[in-house]
Amino acid sequence: MNPSLRVLENFGDLIRPENIFEEVKIIISLIFPDFNYDFLSNTYADVIKLFDGKYNGYQKCDTGYHDIHHTEECFLEMARLIHGTTLNGYSFSEKEVNLGLISAIMHDTGYIKEENDIVGTGGKYTLIHITRSIDFLRDYLSQKQVSPRDIQFCVNCLKCTGFMVKIDEIEFVSSENEIMGKILGTADLLGQMANPSYLEKLPSLFMEFHEAGFDMYKDEFDLLQKTPDFWEFTKNRFATELGNVDRYLQDHFRVRWGIDRDLDREAVEENINTLKYILAEHQADYRRYLKR
Repeated sequence: MNPSLRVLENFGDLIRPENIFEEVKIIISLIFPDFNYDFLSNTYADVIKLFDGKYNGYQKCDTGYHDIHHTEECFLEMARLIHGTTLNGYSFSEKEVNLGLISAIMHDTGYIKEENDIVGTGGKYTLIHITRSIDFLRDYLSQKQVSPRDIQFCVNCLKCTGFMVKIDEIEFVSSENEIMGKILGTADLLGQMANPSYLEKLPSLFMEFHEAGFDMYKDEFDLLQKTPDFWEFTKNRFATELGNVDRYLQDHFRVRWGIDRDLDREAVEENINTLKYILAEHQADYRRYLKR
């Protein structure tokens, strides 16, 4: 069988492979064959411990949407976008790629509660989770003797995941930092929305919003109804705020899998079309149809 056809038969497995870290290593090896994964691997292991409740001073993740799976989705999407961007003439150093991937791993650590925090879930931090993530990142990287400039590189990347942040107001340390930040802002959105489990996790997202007092949605069904519009908003954000770096994904899939298509964009569109069908045909029992 044609390898490309075999990949498409296992579309869901491709969008989210079983071993995220191994796939990231394969992708990065296409850019740097001799990439040193030691620091990245140790950081990844520590963030896994953090979400599992095995990191000193913190509890286990208790948010149903912004869980370790979401972090891994963003991490994988970050690697794909970095690869696609380099295929289109952009150049990053090995250190800059390391910092970008570490930023992806740590971008939602702000949802994790400290050990003495016994009220509610981490969802209550939705509106300030980026600030909390930055605080965790600064402390972690400082302990690893990472330079202040490199820490700021990561901080700037995390800022790019905020919807209310004006990207052109961030004081990036370099042009490479700006592109890497836009890649992370894109990876955060595409990673979650392309995932086959996206629709079934949306009720959990509403619960996090509700706990934080974020009142844009009156109930979970209202969130579902507004999600197609959110996708339109997201595409506009890609084009206007995030440098349109998502267009480089097609080149990644062409080189990595021999498929000249943007499979992540197709996966998001499939999720949104499925949601529209559910909203039109199954309002009374919509939850039954969210799981795919």
